[in-house]
Amino acid sequence: MAAPGFWDNPEKARKTSAERKRLLDLVEPWEAVTAELSESKEFAELLTGEMDVGLLEDLSKKVAAVEEGVRQLEFKKMLSGEQDGAGAILTINAGSGGTEAQDWAEMLLRMYLRYCERRGWKTDILEMSEGEQAGIKSTTLRVEGANAYGYLKAESGVHRLVRISPYDANKRRHTSFASMFVYPDVEEDIEIEIKEEDLRVDTYRAGGKGGQKVNKTDSAVRLTHLPTGVVVACQNERSQHQNRAMAMHILKARLYDLETRKREAERDAVEATKKDIAWGSQIRSYVLQPYRMVKDHRTGVKVGDADKVLDGSIQEFIEAYLLGVRKGDTGKDEEEEV
Repeated sequence: MAAPGFWDNPEKARKTSAERKRLLDLVEPWEAVTAELSESKEFAELLTGEMDVGLLEDLSKKVAAVEEGVRQLEFKKMLSGEQDGAGAILTINAGSGGTEAQDWAEMLLRMYLRYCERRGWKTDILEMSEGEQAGIKSTTLRVEGANAYGYLKAESGVHRLVRISPYDANKRRHTSFASMFVYPDVEEDIEIEIKEEDLRVDTYRAGGKGGQKVNKTDSAVRLTHLPTGVVVACQNERSQHQNRAMAMHILKARLYDLETRKREAERDAVEATKKDIAWGSQIRSYVLQPYRMVKDHRTGVKVGDADKVLDGSIQEFIEAYLLGVRKGDTGKDEEEEV
């Protein structure tokens, strides 16, 4: 990276830097575990003679560090898919239920924005359709960061909220649904042919709550890929040309993901995760009434601090899903009957 002319091509330099960071993220933890293991062996050899309580405690700490290091390396192995190191494109859609579901969709958006912020990832809201009274009908979010797709792919599916509705004058309990789907933000050099005759292009005026960022011209762009029915939109850029370019980028990612899933389905007679992403088959429930708990139905992981989860603390759920860990009982329990 210090070589003369390295930064002359910023895009190539950015990709090289990202690849270097990805490799260091693999090599450095391995070197750290190897060093801890070597020191543990030395401590164990010293204990073969006279018993030293202090030395035994140090050895116990070293062994614990090695175990945690191996666990982290095992987790990193789960992020070895072809696109796991890429950025991610997230789409959130409110389910049926009007304002209640739209408010829940906006709560989910905030949760993922906070999670990305905690990990140091850059986020950019590319498109948003706001609800009539509150919340959002749908949104598209772009996430840039190492392994963003590898982590966030665990979140694809339907999310359920149970709470006393702030929009119900009678203070009744409501159940709301919103879906969250994740696609890899594929690199520009991946070849995906999109014919002009296969596209329907619609332009419209970007919506919003006012201010300088709301365009007064039809600069927002919606693309419909006719052969597949995939629809994407972008309204965040300043010009129609920029919005179209970003919409094409999103469409490319969606089609790449679609093709990948198709190939996986051909390899496997039954796609194992298909039920997880089907509407009405929630992957996680967020219960705020009559008790407070968040449960992942795929892994059984339960967290009692629902507010902390909604503030972005979802790493425990993601790790459990990616590692295939099953915690808690697998039977139907009280929160599933709410």
